[in-house]
Amino acid sequence: MAIVLRKPQEITKLKKAGNIVAQTLQYLQDNVSEGMSLKEIDSMGDSYLRNLGAIPSFKGLYGFTGSVCTSLNEAIIHGTPTDVKIKNGDILGLDIGSKLDGYYGDAAITMAIGEISSRDQELIDCSKDALYHAIDSIKVGMRFKELAKILEDFIVGRGFIPLRDFCGHGIGVKPHEEPNIPNYLEGKINQGPKIKNGMVFCLEPMVCQKSGIPVILDDKWTVVSEDGLRTSHYEHQVAIVNNKAVILTQL
Repeated sequence: MAIVLRKPQEITKLKKAGNIVAQTLQYLQDNVSEGMSLKEIDSMGDSYLRNLGAIPSFKGLYGFTGSVCTSLNEAIIHGTPTDVKIKNGDILGLDIGSKLDGYYGDAAITMAIGEISSRDQELIDCSKDALYHAIDSIKVGMRFKELAKILEDFIVGRGFIPLRDFCGHGIGVKPHEEPNIPNYLEGKINQGPKIKNGMVFCLEPMVCQKSGIPVILDDKWTVVSEDGLRTSHYEHQVAIVNNKAVILTQL
């Protein structure tokens, strides 16, 4: 399937959907606190996003039960909202999608709950810094495989491991479109599609400590590393406009 090249008016619509995601993530980051349950946090995100005029696109997507992926500590992605309450020293991944006028937004953060360990802070910093480093490295004409290698090299250079089998992705009038963008190089770097103006996609570094092998828990959603250690995840949605990567999910 070909990667869609979006027209300027489409990118404007995607930016509006992305901005709502950014606002909702900022709201949660400012208001989530110790003692809240993952279900409460999910409800907060759902209500805030709807009040901004969008639909939470994860609700019911592929059968997902929540509106916000709430990935706690060892959970790296797709954490389901439960009655578990967060406490001081936890790290919490929040991944949110929106749908507005037929176009989708998607972004994620990992946040500290109270005082966290230096190791956990390094984890969070790695995924966040890898994301911005990759975005800054984007050039029209480079291959997506080159971008995957940039992500992998950054994560490994910080002493961590990228999660296998899950990836960033195109986004537009569907929440997941072509291409798939792993956080590690698969195959030969000089193969595969090139980045062009008009492309819109999500990059999402998923960082593990000792093993990148994923394990899906009994809820059929929550993904952890086989090493059982804590993880971190960050994501932005970007558009290629006038030969530059523009972040659509940043306030």
